[in-house]
Amino acid sequence: MLSDPAVARLTNLIKDSFRIRPNHKPSYVDISGHLTRFSSYQHQVVFGRRGSGKSCLFVHFINDAEANNGVLPVYIEGDEFKRLTYPDLLVRLLLRIFEEMPDANKKWRRFVRWPNNIQKNIDDLRRILSQAEESSVKQTDGESSESHAELSKGAARTGGKKSRKHEKQSEFKEQKLDHLERYLSDYKEVLSSSLENSKYDSAFIMLDDFYLIPRSRQPDVIDYLHRLVRGTNFYLKVGTVRHRTTIIRNEENTIGVELRQDVEEMSLDRTLEDIAATSEYLSQMLDSVAYTAGLDNPKESLFNPEAFHALVLASGGVPRDFLNIFVEAIASSISDGREKWLTPTYIWKGASRLSYRTKLNNLKEEGVTDSSPLEKLYKDIVSFCLKEKRRTAFLVSQEQAQELPAIHELIQQLMDFKLLHIIEPDTSAASGRKGRYEAYTLDFSLFMEPRVRNIEHVEFWRFDNDYRRIGVRESPSYDLKRAESIINSSENSGTIEEALHEVDEASV
Repeated sequence: MLSDPAVARLTNLIKDSFRIRPNHKPSYVDISGHLTRFSSYQHQVVFGRRGSGKSCLFVHFINDAEANNGVLPVYIEGDEFKRLTYPDLLVRLLLRIFEEMPDANKKWRRFVRWPNNIQKNIDDLRRILSQAEESSVKQTDGESSESHAELSKGAARTGGKKSRKHEKQSEFKEQKLDHLERYLSDYKEVLSSSLENSKYDSAFIMLDDFYLIPRSRQPDVIDYLHRLVRGTNFYLKVGTVRHRTTIIRNEENTIGVELRQDVEEMSLDRTLEDIAATSEYLSQMLDSVAYTAGLDNPKESLFNPEAFHALVLASGGVPRDFLNIFVEAIASSISDGREKWLTPTYIWKGASRLSYRTKLNNLKEEGVTDSSPLEKLYKDIVSFCLKEKRRTAFLVSQEQAQELPAIHELIQQLMDFKLLHIIEPDTSAASGRKGRYEAYTLDFSLFMEPRVRNIEHVEFWRFDNDYRRIGVRESPSYDLKRAESIINSSENSGTIEEALHEVDEASV
């Protein structure tokens, strides 16, 4: 019964775990052994879509005395640095690392004016951070007054002053970068010495939400941090979203790190590609959380035979979305007086609260500098699938993906934003179409609530006698050259809502 007090305890427990904070002890379910791997003395990049459990893993490690035994955890949230320019954000990251060292807290040394090396470096980093800001302000103020004085002599003179201002500001940045490079070895030595003199055997620098740092500077940041800790008992743990991250840039000198060479890769993502494994994983996760609330076997007691499958589809395999939709579905069902169990109807109603609108808003909320190409592309894919072809899935040619990598990357980013879901990374196509393809489905919140009429739902989780996904090979091919033209067009392509309205009109 959905009105059982144990269900109320379960939903409250889930709500309390929606947002992860360093001072919060989240309910963490280590079904896949990620915690053990994360605890290893290796540099790692942990990939996962928003809501996949990256922050939960990081914060749980901090609060798990058995897992972090002998480890100094230095947890840094990328959200704090996403609006800082480079190299200020790197200075701030260094400051956070130094400030988390045990030696930084020996206040008596400052009192007697005998600071240790950690404290000296903190003072030095704060000085170069503020010095550049002050110099920039002075230069800007100076240009402002000179520009007013020379205004009557024409724009050329004023433009020259502005140019010199920008040159001066660039000089400040270069001086700061030069300082950080010259003292990198000293920073490494001081940090290593501080750790050796502490009660800790090692330190984990956990940089969460790395994808929020400006993408053009991500290789520079991870390159510096990796050089800082390489060969020490400090280990770098970076949490990020795969297709919103660049960790290497090939120039005259390679900047950044290489997966499986410099750093180990971990992936927390569960997709609809292997829906049976994803369903089992989410079921075990729900069992574990429900057990804490005093509820046994929630899959059997709270869902009708089709509802749990609907919940897996609606979530796209993302744990936090799975739990969010579950809570909303229970509230909606109880509100309508349906207290026996959950049905697919209420799963889709719950999913509508996590609709494409929310996910599109995340494009702007999470530091995407120009979301318009993604929005244009998504609107066109929606029109292509639901209005033109009347199917919920589509194919992308692997050959075209190689020819147009920038457009293909946008498809991958839409997947990271959970607006699309991969259902088959390598498949053939029916109707004599040559080559190999990737297969995607639209997010179910787009067409299930309210339900879009007269479209074919591709049931990719079903297989024929030859073990081929039913309906996938027959899905239409989406032309990436069409996408490129749409993205580069200066015409206003309208909104997703307008596209869906056109879909509804076409279905009448």
